[in-house]
Amino acid sequence: MDSLGQLLKQMRGPSFIQRSQEIADELLRDPAVQELRQEHPELEESLLRMNVTRLYQFATDRRHCDRCPGLERCPNDFQGHYSKLEVEVVNGITELVERKVPCTLQTAKQQEDQIKKRIRSFYVDERALSEGYNEVEIMGKDRNRAPAVNQVFRYIRDVRENGLPNKGLYLYGSFGTGKTFLMSYLLHELAITGHTGVIVYMPDFVEDLKGMLSDNVKLKETVELMKACDLLIFDDIGAENLSPWVRDHVLGSILNYRMNRKPTFYTSNYALDGLERHLSFTNKDGEEGHKGQRLMDRIAPFVDVVHLHGENQRRRQ
Repeated sequence: MDSLGQLLKQMRGPSFIQRSQEIADELLRDPAVQELRQEHPELEESLLRMNVTRLYQFATDRRHCDRCPGLERCPNDFQGHYSKLEVEVVNGITELVERKVPCTLQTAKQQEDQIKKRIRSFYVDERALSEGYNEVEIMGKDRNRAPAVNQVFRYIRDVRENGLPNKGLYLYGSFGTGKTFLMSYLLHELAITGHTGVIVYMPDFVEDLKGMLSDNVKLKETVELMKACDLLIFDDIGAENLSPWVRDHVLGSILNYRMNRKPTFYTSNYALDGLERHLSFTNKDGEEGHKGQRLMDRIAPFVDVVHLHGENQRRRQ
């Protein structure tokens, strides 16, 4: 829709004056403007006619918002915002002031953007982090996983009420039962409360670490990020192809720093004893039980174990 200035620019002479008066008359009959006058009976008609441009923008934005086509297709001049008129008295003179105010959709988007800034993802499918979360749907999708889902919900509630503990969760179960999705949900919900988080898909992360051997700056930044974040999730631990360096100097360093400080979370197809056997074996040195046990001493005491039962959701889809 054309702005008021564009409409009037097409007029000249008497037609300009006549059309200006007609537009002002129409605006004074507009429901949004009448509502404004009811809220502020001190507004005189002469003041409103002096502010016809502001009234036009105010009424136009209100009509657009009443028929909102969605944030991406917002027709207002300032996308995601609408004109709000306020009455102010300055030096005894009543003035009509226009302000641009974000709509509820824009406010929700800004909040979601802030949440996303608190979350870093390494190699995890972004759909697990970006799709909407509905607690009823999470619970109802597969009733077999209700005990595990309840434990995740309880952890989130406890953090909101009491702050972060130093213990995380170890979520294990069969393929496709929703372990990554549940941990992404936990990360998202706690990011809402202001906590920062990192989620790492272990098989790809371990492979990428090989390339960081020649880039000490990137390696240090990555490790420091994982040490410092409020919540760290190692997704699908046990599926990676470990080297002694990754196990002892990267993973060991991160866990050694976080234990007794910040909670670390895990998803795995292994129970804890199976994970210990996995961590005891590397592609270079073979089986080293004491090193696997050493790493488990930095995992097992600092997690509550959650066994996720359920059907393979990937196959159902």
